[in-house]
Amino acid sequence: MNKTLVFDMDGTIANLYKVENWLEDLRSYNPRPYIVAEPMYDMMELAELLNELKEIGYRIAVTSWLSKESTKAYDELVRQAKKDWLAKYNFPYDEIHLVAYGTTKANCTRKNGGFQILVDDNAKVRKGWTLGNTIDANENILEELKKLLDI
Repeated sequence: MNKTLVFDMDGTIANLYKVENWLEDLRSYNPRPYIVAEPMYDMMELAELLNELKEIGYRIAVTSWLSKESTKAYDELVRQAKKDWLAKYNFPYDEIHLVAYGTTKANCTRKNGGFQILVDDNAKVRKGWTLGNTIDANENILEELKKLLDI
């Protein structure tokens, strides 16, 4: 059976909301918060865990919203900043979906079929997930991912 882990970025693996003046920057179309956000976890440990999960058959997807305050040009800056952030921290993904704010995230990976687990900090998004289970990114996601290795 196909198995996919679907990761949000902001507030899940990238500490966007701890960046000083993040909201003001986004409202003025400045991608700085997406560039300078610190990781929320030891990214070497996270990458190692994800690579182990890939070895037992999981695909890794990133599905992250663009800024709520947006223009076409700003969307492109944000997309590039997010891709650069993932590359900087060697996040091992198989597919990426950087989509308009409010997009139903399940629609991005539905085509994969199988069992999918969403890792997201947003309770409303988790509640609307229809493709499998969810992991609350307000908790320690490393511990939850380790449990998947024990199955």
